[in-house]
Amino acid sequence: MVQTLDEDGTVDPWRRRARRTRRQMPLWQELPLLLVVAFCLAVLIRTFLLQAFFIPSGSMEDTLLVGDRVLVNKVVYDVRDPVRGEVVVFRGTDRWAPQVDEQPKPGVAGRLARTVGDLVGVSRPGEKDFIKRVIGLPGDRVACCDSQGRVTVNGTPLNEPYVLRDSPLDLPPSPSECRSRRFDEVVVPPGQLFVMGDHREVSQDARCQGPVPIDNVVGRAFMVVWPSSRWTSLSVPSTFDDVSGPATASPGAPPVRPTPQGDVVLMVPALAAALRGSRAFRTVTSSPAT
Repeated sequence: MVQTLDEDGTVDPWRRRARRTRRQMPLWQELPLLLVVAFCLAVLIRTFLLQAFFIPSGSMEDTLLVGDRVLVNKVVYDVRDPVRGEVVVFRGTDRWAPQVDEQPKPGVAGRLARTVGDLVGVSRPGEKDFIKRVIGLPGDRVACCDSQGRVTVNGTPLNEPYVLRDSPLDLPPSPSECRSRRFDEVVVPPGQLFVMGDHREVSQDARCQGPVPIDNVVGRAFMVVWPSSRWTSLSVPSTFDDVSGPATASPGAPPVRPTPQGDVVLMVPALAAALRGSRAFRTVTSSPAT
């Protein structure tokens, strides 16, 4: 063992005592410290980088099923703008009706567990949190339907393999509900997104509740992490590759299809910018797929 000697060649008693104190620190003292550190790290990650969101309903089936948990990248849109086809978590506006079933009020222990769950991002959904797919960007013209019953964006029909159960064509449009597949052309306002669920028969979305401000977007859902049998990434489909129009950054440029892996890489510079005060991050609980 290496010992620290004083100038006179003797062992420094203070250093020797400090080493003995560290060696003799009991587990019952170390364990609470480790738990506090782990909890603080979880809160920081949840606040600035990633959050796990619970899917409580079927409006994104079969892409997302009831009970799935997805990881959401909360900093990617501080680096770039949303892209058509991405699955995003957002907070609904006043027009968006709450979709979370009423839960009985918990006792003291239940409220404490909910508070802890909110901090680390594993609690039940908030009543105004939603998860949908981006269909139209600012300036896009979105309508339904063409002669084959497809949604069109800037006149281009979409072949949507992720839509397995579409709304019926024979129902007339209604401004208060989204049961009909048909809706009049919508010009997406500046700074907003037109979003729809993949299960069009049950999804209440921008067709009847209006576009969503980009500022309300919490982040991009990029991976299903639970249950383990459904572990997969949520990549951007090629559906929108041929769509052009006002929202295209540079006419004639090849379509941009971000990858979940690339967006994860963007977390480091985005977090650094956030810590320098570039933008305040939003925190939410979880996201119902409604």
